[in-house]
Amino acid sequence: MTVPDAKVPAGDIGEKWTNHKFSMKLVNPNNKRKFEVIVVGTGLAGAAAAATMSELGYKVKVFTFHDSPRRAHSIAAQGGINGAKNYQNDGDSIYRLFYDTVKGGDYRSREANVHRLAEASVDIIDQATAQGVPFAREYGGLLDNRSFGGAQVSRTFYARGQTGQQLLLGAYQALARQIAVGNVELFTRSEMLDLVIKDGEAAGIVTRDLLTGEVQAHSGHAVVLATGGYGNVYYLSTNAMACNVTAAWRAHRKGAYFANPCYTQIHPTCIPASDEFQSKLTLMSESLRNDGRIWVPRDLDENRAASQIAEDERYYYLEEKYPAFGNLVPRDVASRNAKTVVDQGRGVGPLKNGVYLDLTEAIGRDGIETITEKYGNLFDMYERITGENPYERPMRIYPATHYTMGGLWVDYNLMTSIPGCYAIGEANFSDHGANRLGASALMQGLADGYFVLPYTIGDQLAAKLGTDPVSTSDPVFAESIAGIEDESKRWLSNKGTKSVDWYHRELGKLVWDYIGMERDSAGLEKAITEIPTLKSEFEKDVNVPGSGDNLNSSLEKVGRVADFFELAELMARDALAREESCGGHFRTEHQTEEGEAKRDDDNFRHVAAWEWTGPDSTQTRHKEELEFENVALTQRSYK
Repeated sequence: MTVPDAKVPAGDIGEKWTNHKFSMKLVNPNNKRKFEVIVVGTGLAGAAAAATMSELGYKVKVFTFHDSPRRAHSIAAQGGINGAKNYQNDGDSIYRLFYDTVKGGDYRSREANVHRLAEASVDIIDQATAQGVPFAREYGGLLDNRSFGGAQVSRTFYARGQTGQQLLLGAYQALARQIAVGNVELFTRSEMLDLVIKDGEAAGIVTRDLLTGEVQAHSGHAVVLATGGYGNVYYLSTNAMACNVTAAWRAHRKGAYFANPCYTQIHPTCIPASDEFQSKLTLMSESLRNDGRIWVPRDLDENRAASQIAEDERYYYLEEKYPAFGNLVPRDVASRNAKTVVDQGRGVGPLKNGVYLDLTEAIGRDGIETITEKYGNLFDMYERITGENPYERPMRIYPATHYTMGGLWVDYNLMTSIPGCYAIGEANFSDHGANRLGASALMQGLADGYFVLPYTIGDQLAAKLGTDPVSTSDPVFAESIAGIEDESKRWLSNKGTKSVDWYHRELGKLVWDYIGMERDSAGLEKAITEIPTLKSEFEKDVNVPGSGDNLNSSLEKVGRVADFFELAELMARDALAREESCGGHFRTEHQTEEGEAKRDDDNFRHVAAWEWTGPDSTQTRHKEELEFENVALTQRSYK
């Protein structure tokens, strides 16, 4: 079965976006004031979209479950943001960024979306610089660049190791300006728990005030979901512990297709877990791979300190296997190779569960002062967490769940399969295929928020001119509110023996073991059996203390974990149905003789978009066929 029209424009790849903007319906400036738009999420995508649309004249309501938009998880991004400026004069271009992204995604992304992203990248850098984002600069005063995985050019703009924080502050100040002048109404500590549909179109949302417990209805002409990814389904991930899938999943349950849920990214440079009861993993920026060399001892079960292991006793496995890209191979390749050497018994650290990321050579070459300028805050963070000084001994790293390429299916206008409901940033599936290149998440979030959605949303709204949003007194809102209140009462009546976190951890183990870095049919079938069994126990035996009339973190978590259970089962079904390896989806049955991902372009050159068919039935799998007219389908090689 096929998905709805993706609305990809005809014509040359370099002209599609320009022509599409001209062909879309417009809303004139005075009429924009007559439309109300709801934005859920205040990370880079949500803050940028809310600020830009309100600047254009739309009335915007923006929601965050944080106490401030500045707490959004975008603030944790470290290494940088890609932009095809070619400041280094090393051969970069919009087309090369487009090519690298399609290739890096293992040819499972929509070409038109990726090229538009590459086009917008150059404007994003100008926009952020004009906002005062303190990008690093080289000695002549121009913005500096560094390289990132999956590319052989330097196109990544950065602000030390805190690029996400600085970019979010730029978007936040633009949003704050609109709040101050009254064009944006901000709702903090409010969690979206349902998408409301009227006559087949998005009519608004229902939220719960996390401080008072009050369930509220909000209506609008359009709803924009900018709520991030679902990496916390693994329990241990680099995501903030509050990150979840609930807003996107509740939209899925109302009819929005969920695309490619099995495409999850395992980031290669994270601090290894130190014990079984750890609740979060910490990312060390991929930018460290620019100057750091990754290695393990050649001998199995080596116990000497790194400094005592001679150069010829070190296995620089990425440099040896992939000489052209070396330590800058894409994330999925770097992660799988780290797992391989650790599984062989070459792991380092107290639990033998890491590899070395060694900057000793770079410090000797460039000096401590230069390395501190680039990475000082990362080094400080690593030392605070591990108690080890990375200036004196190599960092220990190991892959961890980080980003999700799957998400709500959207067309070229970023609208989901529900008219009037949009998904932007990591909440959608659109730009990264089966693997995201480093420094492209910030790029996509800001491209969607600043430069894409503000254009495309008018195409849908123009036809609604002269109509009011659906009243919150309409029965569709009353029905939704009643459903949410009943759900809360049901969970609060559970006085079982185990906490929400216990079940989340157990689910995470299942997902990591069977739908992690490597998958096979036996493990996926086991997951499809064991996840519903654990879910049934969770629904009967989870303990949710407290009441729904005040701040109750257990009540917040239980709904999110319930959604993770349903998502996890779909992830397993999606991975089982995709009988190939591509990017972050690695099926052990489908690999080359050299252990690389082996695609099946004849049968799986498509997006898998799943349609909700009810709580007691399996979703229906639809296909969006992908066409590659500009980048030839080839076996990825980074050698």
